[in-house]
Amino acid sequence: MAGASVKVAVRVRPFNSREMSRDSKCIIQMSGSTTTIINPKQPKETPKSFSFDYSYWSHTSPEDINYASQKQVYRDIGEEMLQHAFEGYNVCIFAYGQTGAGKSYTMMGKQEKDQQGIIPQLCEDLFSRINDTTNDNMSYSVEVSYMEIYCERVRDLLNPKNKGNLRVREHPLLGPYVEDLSKLAVTSYNDIQDLMDSGNKARTVAATNMNETSSRSHAVFNIIFTQKRHDAETDITTEKVSKISLVDLAGSERADSTGAKGTRLKEGANINKSLTTLGKVISALAEMDSGPNKNKKKKKTDFIPYRDSVLTWLLRENLGGNSRTAMVAALSPADINYDETLSTLRYADRAKQIRCNAVINEDPNNKLIRELKDEVTRLRDLLHAQGLGDIADANTVPGGPKLTNALVGMSPSSSLSALSSRAASVSSLHERLLFAPGSEEAIERLKETEKIIAELNETWEEKLRRTEAIRMEREALLAEMGVAMREDGGTLGVFSPKKTPHLVNLNEDPLMSECLLYYIKDGLTRVGREDAERRQDIVLSGHFIKEKHCVFRSDSRGGSEAVVTLEPCEGADTYVNGKKVTEPSILRSGNRIIMGKSHVFRFNHPEQARQERERTPCAETPSEPVDWAFAQRELLEKQGIDMKQEMEQRLQELEDQYRREREEATYLLEQQRLDYESKLEALQKQMDSRYFPETNEEEDEAEDEVQWTERECELALWAFRKWKWYQFTSLRDQLWGNAIFLKEANAISVELKKKVQFQFVLLTDTLYSPLPPDLLPPEAAQDRETRPFPRTIVAVEVQDQKNGATHYWTLEKLRQRLDLMREMYDRAAELPSSVIEDCDNVVTGGDPFYDRFPWFRLVGRAFVYLSNLLYPVPLVHRVAVVSEKGEVKGFLRVAVQAISADEEAPDYGSGVRQSGTAKISFDDQHFEKFQSESCPVAGLSRSGTSQEELRIVEGQGQGADAGPTADEVNNNTCSASPAEGLLLDSPEKTALDGPLDTALAHLHLGSAFTFRVTVLQASSISAEYADIFCQFNFIHRHDEAFSTEPLKNTGRGPPLGFYHVQNIAVEVTRSFVEYIKSQPIVFEVFGHYQQHPFPPLCKDVLSPLRPSRRHFPRVMPLSKPVPATKLSTLTRPCPGPCHCKYDLLVYFEICELEANGDYIPAVVDHRGGMPCMGTFLLHQGIQRRITVTLLHETGSHIRWKEVRELVVGRIRNTPETDESLIDPNILSLNILSSGYIRPAQDDRTFYQFEAAWDSSMHNSLLLNRVTPYREKIYMTLSVYIEMENCTQPAVITKDFCMVFYSRDAKLPASRSIRNLFGSGSLRASESNRVTGVYELSLCHVADVGSPGMQRRRRRVLDTSVAYVRGEENLAGWRPRSDSLILDHQWELEKLSLLQEVEKTRHYLLLREKLETTQRPGPEAPSPASSEDSESHSSSSASSPLSAEGRASPLEVPSERQRELAVKCLRLLTHTFNREYTHSHVCVSASESKLSEMSVTLLQDPSVSPLGAATLTPSSTCPSLVEGRYGAADLRTLQPSSRLASPEPEPMPEADSKKATSPAPVTEADKEPQRLLVPDIQEIRVSPIVSKKGYLHFLEPHTAGWARRFVVVRRPYAYLYNSDKDAVERFVLNLSTAQVEYSEDQQAMLKTPNTFAVCTEHRGILLQAASDKDMHDWLYAFNPLLAGTIRSKLSRRRSAQMRV
Repeated sequence: MAGASVKVAVRVRPFNSREMSRDSKCIIQMSGSTTTIINPKQPKETPKSFSFDYSYWSHTSPEDINYASQKQVYRDIGEEMLQHAFEGYNVCIFAYGQTGAGKSYTMMGKQEKDQQGIIPQLCEDLFSRINDTTNDNMSYSVEVSYMEIYCERVRDLLNPKNKGNLRVREHPLLGPYVEDLSKLAVTSYNDIQDLMDSGNKARTVAATNMNETSSRSHAVFNIIFTQKRHDAETDITTEKVSKISLVDLAGSERADSTGAKGTRLKEGANINKSLTTLGKVISALAEMDSGPNKNKKKKKTDFIPYRDSVLTWLLRENLGGNSRTAMVAALSPADINYDETLSTLRYADRAKQIRCNAVINEDPNNKLIRELKDEVTRLRDLLHAQGLGDIADANTVPGGPKLTNALVGMSPSSSLSALSSRAASVSSLHERLLFAPGSEEAIERLKETEKIIAELNETWEEKLRRTEAIRMEREALLAEMGVAMREDGGTLGVFSPKKTPHLVNLNEDPLMSECLLYYIKDGLTRVGREDAERRQDIVLSGHFIKEKHCVFRSDSRGGSEAVVTLEPCEGADTYVNGKKVTEPSILRSGNRIIMGKSHVFRFNHPEQARQERERTPCAETPSEPVDWAFAQRELLEKQGIDMKQEMEQRLQELEDQYRREREEATYLLEQQRLDYESKLEALQKQMDSRYFPETNEEEDEAEDEVQWTERECELALWAFRKWKWYQFTSLRDQLWGNAIFLKEANAISVELKKKVQFQFVLLTDTLYSPLPPDLLPPEAAQDRETRPFPRTIVAVEVQDQKNGATHYWTLEKLRQRLDLMREMYDRAAELPSSVIEDCDNVVTGGDPFYDRFPWFRLVGRAFVYLSNLLYPVPLVHRVAVVSEKGEVKGFLRVAVQAISADEEAPDYGSGVRQSGTAKISFDDQHFEKFQSESCPVAGLSRSGTSQEELRIVEGQGQGADAGPTADEVNNNTCSASPAEGLLLDSPEKTALDGPLDTALAHLHLGSAFTFRVTVLQASSISAEYADIFCQFNFIHRHDEAFSTEPLKNTGRGPPLGFYHVQNIAVEVTRSFVEYIKSQPIVFEVFGHYQQHPFPPLCKDVLSPLRPSRRHFPRVMPLSKPVPATKLSTLTRPCPGPCHCKYDLLVYFEICELEANGDYIPAVVDHRGGMPCMGTFLLHQGIQRRITVTLLHETGSHIRWKEVRELVVGRIRNTPETDESLIDPNILSLNILSSGYIRPAQDDRTFYQFEAAWDSSMHNSLLLNRVTPYREKIYMTLSVYIEMENCTQPAVITKDFCMVFYSRDAKLPASRSIRNLFGSGSLRASESNRVTGVYELSLCHVADVGSPGMQRRRRRVLDTSVAYVRGEENLAGWRPRSDSLILDHQWELEKLSLLQEVEKTRHYLLLREKLETTQRPGPEAPSPASSEDSESHSSSSASSPLSAEGRASPLEVPSERQRELAVKCLRLLTHTFNREYTHSHVCVSASESKLSEMSVTLLQDPSVSPLGAATLTPSSTCPSLVEGRYGAADLRTLQPSSRLASPEPEPMPEADSKKATSPAPVTEADKEPQRLLVPDIQEIRVSPIVSKKGYLHFLEPHTAGWARRFVVVRRPYAYLYNSDKDAVERFVLNLSTAQVEYSEDQQAMLKTPNTFAVCTEHRGILLQAASDKDMHDWLYAFNPLLAGTIRSKLSRRRSAQMRV
């Protein structure tokens, strides 16, 4: 029989309901063994014919003479295969075909008569032949196993204990097998039938579009048939073992045909994977056994992919191995399944060519046991050789393997002593295994072999006993689950007993109802959970099932019917007929019992039902069936509980719990990764510590010598307090950690069309924006008393676009609402569209997207100070109404005056509203408590909360020096000038520092004082607010507010006249006097907001906080450096304190090879709006070079050493790039030359290098073709430059924008003409470059152990990148992150400035009022000279305000006045010869540069002798002589030198001359150099132009005034040769420069309209065209300085007018 081919049969089934509904036509024809298929799309095409062993026509009814029945199929295939099994061969029958083609029907069939398939008939025939045997020497044994392969996982269908997936292993002798698969011994066909039924119920079946009962798994039913023959003569027993494999495959399918989604689609993918592998195996086997290849040797390519799927691996012997195999191909006759049917026929045709080499399996056990014992002996020898022989000997006894028990620490003995001793030896065993290579594999192999030997040595009686034990376990398990068993052991499902009361289950699915039955036995029947202390008779599971839930008590009363009583346990939810039961209740037959929230039963009492029928034989059948729906409605009506909703809510809770656990696991994994990284960094620090031993010693010595002044200690204490309450990191953690919830809420809102947008917002507890109590965290109330800085929280801004409302939610409220949104989203698919539209109309209530909003909304707040009551004089204030965002929403006119108790209100006309006199009491203790809460650090500033206290961003605090900081100059956010700051405090000091009785005669302690607050008018309030009213209160008395009547607001016409008069009587206390000194009255303006549409969702990536007045060109995001290819990846050390900073101006040129052999720069298009500051116009296919030039001021710290690598990559046609992807086209360029260059007449440092660029090496189509119209090519370049005294190379990154033309193309006319005529006198080569502005920071290597470095090194899990369902509908919307914190900082500074402005306006108004009434009041600083005012400025800024006392008498000159006198004398006697310049003591480097400028001016013939004689450096930069400039910015290398030293060393003459090398070596360079960390950041050019125009420049070493075109784009001023020049020639950093102007010395200069700009490296004198132009330039360079100058001029004019 060896070498037989596979038997192949095809069978066509009738039409199913789906095919009938679509009027399908039959395309299959059969004639004998030939099958023909017709193509329905091309009927004229010749039909395809296939020849098989059998062709079964089952398409028609059984009456048809050609109809092939189940019996005929079995007679042809089954009987033949059974005969082979009796002969001793392995046998396999499997069915193949698409889903719904009839495979399961052919193999399994149905339970009806003549409908059984091959498997039942073969099993029945097998036992009938066994029973018919009369030979006494023959004995038979049958074992069966039943498994399914579902989603490439193997499950045991017969053993209820094997719930998990089984492992498929391969033994060198047995081949592939399933580990721990149950093999059950059977003695009759009924046993097999029972096992088959139980296995079929556990099999995975689901409905698809093509088949309602589609098998979703492959089922393999194995029968191990053993025949023993005893020879009486020789007394030898021989065996034949046949393995019969009956396979029911899952249906092959197409996703579009089956409509598979979700789990069904995943199942289908796995099914198709295994069937595809089966097809490949069939094809490979057929090709090997085909005629041409039969006689050839096996090639390497003749590989059979058995292992590609579990199915083919297990069936390896049946496919082309030791087996007799038959294949039944099931066909669909419908034309709609033509492709699938044709594919099945082709596979069947290929399978015909497979040949199997089957052999008779005679006496396999004896041979197998011998070989296995040899292998055991070999493995034991191997363990002995490795020194582990005692383990094998001690743990193995004859009869079975025990090594497994030793490895897991378990013993066969049940005694505790044996268990403890075995567990104690586990650790030593593992230690020994670690040092024995290969021992684990050997022990595992030994375990595996001994387990197989034990299984083979198991006797038949032992197998029967084990089968019986498994059957009993299965019966007990099914009884617990409610599946009843017949007495003879057969499982028949649920059947109703005759007398015993019982419970049957009710389910939402009718097919699953009444499938479980629980008996109520006599006595007690307990119901509860599996983990209860006492075993429960009925075990239930669920969220609401208690351990002991309830008890059924059955009591038989005198032989009559049993009475069943339900007794619920304490706290258990039990309902009978919809009513909750708390006491014992007698049950009647038919009662509905609900336990928990999801278990529904019906109580049946057969005796009661029978008696009821006998009493009322004519009872009508109930109209409504008592099913699950009936019980659910009953419970809903009586208890209001929706079981379906409860179940869904429970499922949602489980999903949320899973999500939280997954997030926690992810977070723990991230923390573990960070811990490992920190350990690696600590090791790296130890390795690098050898570089810094001397430096650390020097730092320690320097720290020991530092002596802090009292002011420095005060600032350090303030900085520590600031750091303690630092919030930047915690806010960033909250923003990044909660971004996924915000994104999910927006996605659900878009999908449900709710018109609600969510975005992060920061809220700070300030006077203008106090935090409401519902937004404060729970611990904020206790924290508020001790917190020195206002709290900032992260909230969610909810923009209700439908109702025009804005709400603020906490993060916790967002999560709670998000749970409700998810439920609404899940229910939305079930509701009809009309219901959803009705739900949209509901604004409040159950909709989680909306909140109730009040009728009146807060417009803004205003503050009115009461200092005029100290004198007393009446004042009329016009205060700004400011919103919480810092926007001025309107103005309010309020009058405050002191009156007598009986004084009447003035006559404002008919509209005046007079209120009575309100009595307010000021408690000293209450007010002091308020003062401590609101202003706990009043020692620093008497004007309340200072601007620094409002800062939350690191590094943004104002310094201790008098001049404005760089960030304030940069962003126009500098606080009020020091002179005004002195003015603010002067009324309090002059009038209140004395005794209260003398200065405040009308405010005696204990006396009654009455004053009047009159709300006059409101103006400039937007028409968005219809009804306006105002209320006001004292700042610490929120509960006592005074309100006006609402007025109609149209936004046009005269101001709204409130004319509300409120008299307030107060008993004068010290707290009341303190209040009117420093605290204001709070006015809140409310209005009814009229709806207007919000901007639509997802229009902007980031919702702007400030409305933009014009559209600026898009700013390209900064690119990350392109990874280096040659440099090793270095661990970047943590940067510490910044050592110095330099501004770099970098020129980039792309040079192309010309016909004459020269490389000339390619043309650059500099038209506006370019994201890369210019577009290179290149020619295709020409050799190119890239030239980079670095320009910067000459300094001792910055020295370029070598260009390590220049890389280009990220070729793309969009400005943005996905930097997370790995770019395969990164190219490292060859550096041709590098070095310093020295252009004429320029003292800056130039470093230039050039590299060859072959664009074809990128292998990018974008670079090799001509660029299409309106398209641009973008590329990123990174340069790695090594610097001296730096730990790693500095990286300069630039994005290029390019357009490629053909090789011989001329440039477009507009561009070439502009380049020719637009550049004027400039050479073309000078404009054909692209510039980049960078900031180079050289930082010390930080101590990684410091708290600050640990905080910066800490990384946060950014959830904003995680995908959420529906994210694609957000169209680019992203949650706000770090930029929100920076934007909020500007809001806070704006609010603080508005508060300072209001306070300043009040004091100026009060001073003017006191001057007009000639009352003694605050004395303003004398404006006699600008130096005097400057002296006030510096003194007020350098000393605490609270430390100032009364002004000293003029007769006794102070130290400061003496300094001013010496300064004036020096200015008057200053001369300008070169000798004096170098002998004079220079306080800063900038003064020497200005001195050189004055010498240059002497040589300029255009300057008059008088002007030359009077030009002084102090006239251009007076603060330089004064010593103010450079206190914080001048960087010196000598740590011992101090700027405040009275006699610095004179500067040598050589230092003022131009050095011969770009990096001069000074004395400081001889010291041990400290290694620094370089960091280069590109500065994007701001699109906002503050001012542009021409200015005249005078610099040292120049021949005179030079005319330059200047464009101020803060924080930089860019200098060009002319207005036509497109390339920046010079850059001034205004954030670090000092702008100086003095009007008094302007009069002496005789060069009008000049001012100076001093940087660390140079001083420049600038001259404007006119006085107005000069003030405009001053405002553009330094708005604060310009404001101070204008304030002085206005005060001087007012003083002159009074004179």
